[in-house]
Amino acid sequence: MNEFLTRRNFLKITGITTAISAFPEVSFGKNDEIIIGHNTHKYRVKVGWGILDAGKNPVNDCHEMVEDARGRLIMLGNETKNNVLIYDKSGKLLETWGTNYIGGHGLTLLNEGGEQFLLICDTDRHQVIKTDLRGKEIFKIEYPKETGVYDHPAQFKPTESAVNPANGDIFVTDGYGLNYVIQYDSKGKYIRHWGGGGDGLDKFKCNHGVVVDTRNKQNPTLIVTSRVENCWKRFTLDGKYLSTIALPGTYICRPVIKGENLYGAAFRSTSDSYPNSGYITILDKNDRVVSTPGGSEPIYQNNQLQEQRKQDPFKVFLHPHDVCVDSNDNIYVPQWASRKTYPIMLERV
Repeated sequence: MNEFLTRRNFLKITGITTAISAFPEVSFGKNDEIIIGHNTHKYRVKVGWGILDAGKNPVNDCHEMVEDARGRLIMLGNETKNNVLIYDKSGKLLETWGTNYIGGHGLTLLNEGGEQFLLICDTDRHQVIKTDLRGKEIFKIEYPKETGVYDHPAQFKPTESAVNPANGDIFVTDGYGLNYVIQYDSKGKYIRHWGGGGDGLDKFKCNHGVVVDTRNKQNPTLIVTSRVENCWKRFTLDGKYLSTIALPGTYICRPVIKGENLYGAAFRSTSDSYPNSGYITILDKNDRVVSTPGGSEPIYQNNQLQEQRKQDPFKVFLHPHDVCVDSNDNIYVPQWASRKTYPIMLERV
């Protein structure tokens, strides 16, 4: 956290006129506050939130976070001393568990019979594991040999899952493997698969994330990441391609829905070889970007979003990997390959 510049030091270097003109998405508040974002979605960076004793509770890659029904924030990483860290909203550590998720990557919360459970995607174990909120394993989904396209377990590197709340069907994206979407029933029984790596509207290049979009209750759809293509793609629930949500310049991770908005973390921008260039982005109900905290202002020309890029003078973000939007519309951002730092908290203003 020592990379944060205070308002006072930043102004000594640049001067307030230069700062405002060069970085219009950044403003200064009282007591050296850092405010980032655009339009209706601006956020105060809560410096120091959630930082723990790394000797007792270390992190490596902080991959994903969800909020449970009790308002607890559950974070999954790949540090096997404590794969799961559970915070309250003040940043206090409540609980830890998990010592064998060596590739702990995707984390999905699901409701079932009045209880909540987790789906953990482990890229190194080549499994999706259902657990309760205390870490008890319920069942495992192994590599999908039923598809006929996988020759051995190592080809299956699941990065994310999503659950259809209507019937409990599970959708798994194999973002670091063969790039298929595999659909299962609520018990983990194979139903179908589609996609795969390659060119074409119905194909993927790193289908890193997935969500069931129920904002249109009469016509729910599936949104799937194609990260190398800088987009999300929309499908029917049985795998028919519908449309593309283009996010030029944005190497987007999983889609997250809260209220009418669609959120995502960009682990890098402009090029996947440009380190420490990430930000987060927020879209409205019409799939138009309205705010990109840590990135350039979203601009549309002829109804097309122009390429975005990192614009983060305070170095708030390195490689954002996910967003968790809580019940107060605050955002928590776990990061990949970011010097073993803890999640960043953004307070809605």
